[in-house]
Amino acid sequence: MKAGIVGLPNVGKSTLFNCLSNAKAQSANFPFCTIEPNIGVVNVPDPRLEKLEELVNPERVLPATVEIVDIAGLVKGASKGEGLGNQFLGNIRETDAIIHVLRCFDNDNIVHVDGSIDPIRDKETIDIELQLKDLETLEKKLDKIKRAAKTGNKEAQKEEAVLLKLKEGLEAGISIRAIDVSDDDDLAFVKPLQFITDKPVLYVCNVDESAAVDGNDHVTRVKEAVASENAEVIILAVGTEADITELDDYEERQMFLQDMGLEEPGASVLIRAAYKLLNQQTYFTAGVKEVRAWTIPIGATAPQAAGVIHTDFEKGFIRAEVIKYDDYVSYGSEAKVKEAGKLGVEGKGYVVSDGDVMHFLFNV
Repeated sequence: MKAGIVGLPNVGKSTLFNCLSNAKAQSANFPFCTIEPNIGVVNVPDPRLEKLEELVNPERVLPATVEIVDIAGLVKGASKGEGLGNQFLGNIRETDAIIHVLRCFDNDNIVHVDGSIDPIRDKETIDIELQLKDLETLEKKLDKIKRAAKTGNKEAQKEEAVLLKLKEGLEAGISIRAIDVSDDDDLAFVKPLQFITDKPVLYVCNVDESAAVDGNDHVTRVKEAVASENAEVIILAVGTEADITELDDYEERQMFLQDMGLEEPGASVLIRAAYKLLNQQTYFTAGVKEVRAWTIPIGATAPQAAGVIHTDFEKGFIRAEVIKYDDYVSYGSEAKVKEAGKLGVEGKGYVVSDGDVMHFLFNV
């Protein structure tokens, strides 16, 4: 699963990417320094994994990961190919969720592509470009469907009605994700078109160090502007976070965070939020060879969870032995959980909960 970082040039995207992935994408003070999308695989911070490691003492520990893509800065006219528009929009289309970085800090030394700081205007600039691209996709599909609908094809007529509703919304400046469509229609007619503005979005307000805890007036305006979108807003002092990641000593990093009034790096909060945004959750396997966090979609069944380890596990699934994370920690070992009668034996219909510690029995 991929989350793509988007925003106007010079809002802190590449600095954030470096911060998240410890990769070294260029972050120079001019637009388009990131020509190719940079991709980083980022560990999802999870204190539960550390606790299981402490209890099991395995040979190795493997965390869950999220793929983060740093996409070069969009500008006005990107949907018409301005800047490096078409290429960037193609890169966004390939992601599963959008992390939208908004500049919410004042600094005369860092130029803004529009000459002034206004995160609401910046958001609208990006939104419009993405909506225009979606409109282009929609109109191509609509041309084909209209021809089929004219022949009396009932399914085509149904699809035409849905697409016309989407077209009306996009033309009014409303993103696909905010247009009310039934779940069945969404699955049948909307999802297959992979609209960019249908992707879930997380807004990152990039502030200076003094606003890292409580935000500022820019952040307040952003929160008000996105209130109707059901989107999460995260405050991050990206430049300062980047400085923290450069420190090698853990204690130094913690002292730096405490001085800022933060309990943990904002980057950790962001990675977990991106994981949630992608509709993912974690289950664990815990043995002396390894303790590992596995990524599954929220709502996955036990056989689907087993299939993430190996397709044979899903094909030949017999049952799953499940220990709730809190029980594992409370009793301290698998053996003691079993003694206490707290180990659950679950069949094919079991829906996995976040944090379940699982062992699968299968036969192929």
